[in-house]
Amino acid sequence: MSIKSGFSAEQLKFFERNGYLIVPSLATVAEVAAINAVTERDLAAEKQPLEYEAEVQYPGSPKSLEALGGHTVRRLKSVFGRDPAIDDWALSGRVAGRMRQLLSTEQLMLVLNHHNSIMTKHPRFSSHTGWHQDVRYWNFGTPELVNAWLALGHEEQVNGGMQLIPGSHNMDFQSQRYDSEKFLREDLAENQELIDQAVLAELQAGDVLFFHANLFHMAGRNFTHKAKYALVLSYRCQSNQPFDNTSSTVLEDVAV
Repeated sequence: MSIKSGFSAEQLKFFERNGYLIVPSLATVAEVAAINAVTERDLAAEKQPLEYEAEVQYPGSPKSLEALGGHTVRRLKSVFGRDPAIDDWALSGRVAGRMRQLLSTEQLMLVLNHHNSIMTKHPRFSSHTGWHQDVRYWNFGTPELVNAWLALGHEEQVNGGMQLIPGSHNMDFQSQRYDSEKFLREDLAENQELIDQAVLAELQAGDVLFFHANLFHMAGRNFTHKAKYALVLSYRCQSNQPFDNTSSTVLEDVAV
C-alpha cells in the first residue's frame, strides 16, 4: 500500500504512541455534500433511530422532550444502511485500508452496535460531553477498536470540536478516577494534570480523525449559530469478538 493511499511507518508510530491521526481531505467535496444532504433530510424528518439531547441529560441539554429545544437531535443512529452515500464511505478503501493498518488485520469488521452515527451539535441546545473512553460500555474481548470521525464541516473549540488526551489509550486507571457514569473526574488533581495535556482536533470538511476507542476525549457545546455534523464509524478485527448477549451483539457486524 502506498503512503498516498495509506499510513506511513512514521504515522503508524505516531498513532501507536498518541492514539490518534488526522488525515486532511480524505473525503471529497462531493462525498461530504452527499452525506450532509442525507443528514439534513433525516434530521428534518426526525427519522428513527435517533437520540435527542434531552435523553442524555448532559450539561446544556434541554430538561425534557417537552421543554424548549426538547427535540434537538444529538445523533442519528444506525446510519449504515440509510443511504448509499454513507455505505460507500464506510466500506471505501481509503478508510478500510487505513483501518487494516491500524488494527494489523486483513479481516476487518464494521461495528454496527456502537457509533454508527451522525453526531450533531446544534446551536443553543447542544450538550457538553465530559472526558470519556468509548469502550466504557462496549463489550469486546479487548479494547482494540478504532474510530473514523469524518468532519462534515469545520470543527473548532467554539462549535464543540473534539479534544483528545494523547497517549491515554495506553494508560491504566483505577476505578476511583471515574465518576458513576465512567467519565473522568475533573475534581481530582491527577486527572486534571492529564487533562492539561489535551489537544484540540481542529478539522475541516472532509478531514478524518482516526482515534483509538480507548483514548480519552471530550466535546463541548456549540456556541455558534450553525449546526455541526460528523459521521463516526468504528472498526475492529474479526478476531476481537463481542461478548454474547450484550449491547455489542444486537446487530451483526459487517465484514469489510
